[in-house]
Amino acid sequence: MFNSFIQTGYTSLDRNPEIVAGVNRIAELIGSMSIHLKQETERGNVRVVNGLSRFLDITPCKTMVRSSWMQVIVKNLLLNGNGNAVVLPKSKKGLLDDLIPIPPHNYSIINEGMGYSININGARHDPAELLHFVCNPSVHEPYKGEGYRVALSDLVQNITQARATERGFLENPLPPIIIKVDSTDEALSTEEGRNKLAAQFLKNKEDGKPWFLPAELFEIEKVQPFTLSDLALADTYKLNKMTVASILRIPPFLLGVGSFKTEEWNNFINTTVMGICRIIEQELTKKLLVSPDLFFTFNLKSLHAYDMRKMATTMSGLYKMGIVTGNEVRQSIGLTPLDGLDDLIILENFIHIDKMDKQLKLLQSEEGDDEGENQSFE
Repeated sequence: MFNSFIQTGYTSLDRNPEIVAGVNRIAELIGSMSIHLKQETERGNVRVVNGLSRFLDITPCKTMVRSSWMQVIVKNLLLNGNGNAVVLPKSKKGLLDDLIPIPPHNYSIINEGMGYSININGARHDPAELLHFVCNPSVHEPYKGEGYRVALSDLVQNITQARATERGFLENPLPPIIIKVDSTDEALSTEEGRNKLAAQFLKNKEDGKPWFLPAELFEIEKVQPFTLSDLALADTYKLNKMTVASILRIPPFLLGVGSFKTEEWNNFINTTVMGICRIIEQELTKKLLVSPDLFFTFNLKSLHAYDMRKMATTMSGLYKMGIVTGNEVRQSIGLTPLDGLDDLIILENFIHIDKMDKQLKLLQSEEGDDEGENQSFE
């Protein structure tokens, strides 16, 4: 029985439920965001919609949708690829045609002095020809990622051992009672003899019927075996899950520890998710774009946890100040645009911003007529 409590062998990170759950959650969030192509202008960053933006945001890979394609990249980056994710671009008639994620076991990163190359199925490739995403870069080989394997390896063994101990208790329960029998060794030495005694004195045809045992032959004691609570496995699980969450930089409630908190969730989006998105954005911009004023960016705002009432109040205030249009307010709360709400308004009269100086009360005030304050604008 004791051997069933011992965990032997190596458990890989991608076989641990807690780590897989955390990485999957990050991958699903990043995969759900749209990717925008933007251009830097004198008035700020403007979104560009063309064939390239549509390709990357909708059909980057022929064998899967964009969400699945991005999830594969993130999972390889954080887990399977040990801090590395490689994508092979394919072009057709000078245009991007396909971006193929390469499984980690199909490529190797080769050190070449001050640089490196990537071998894919026996063919050498220059990194400039590929998309190579790197997470947690190595100190000795900065072009290569290390991931979280070293930090999580010992923790995985602790979680696996706790699970093996729990399984051992459930599969090998201790008896609830111990019966001392005044009998010969021959009667108790075999299973047949023990079953014969049990059938003779301890078994009744009717449920709930009391036992009548010879006082000089039997003595019954109730025992209280160890339980999972006695071994503090619940506390061990909680501590290990919180450690996993800390290393992966995710909220503990994503692993079943604690409860949802808006501030904690938004901080997770602004730090962990944004950090991984920046890695992907910069590699896509560096390798796929030629124009220096174009760049790719994720729509991080779509992942924030917003309170609808606060959002409506904030956007309504901006609308009255002439900063956003009515349709931008409707878009922020999930409503479709309406005709006539694409103009900026300001002040209490809700006039167009370019007609501020046309108000009759302002014109009359300049002429010294105080009665014009109650007049409407022209």
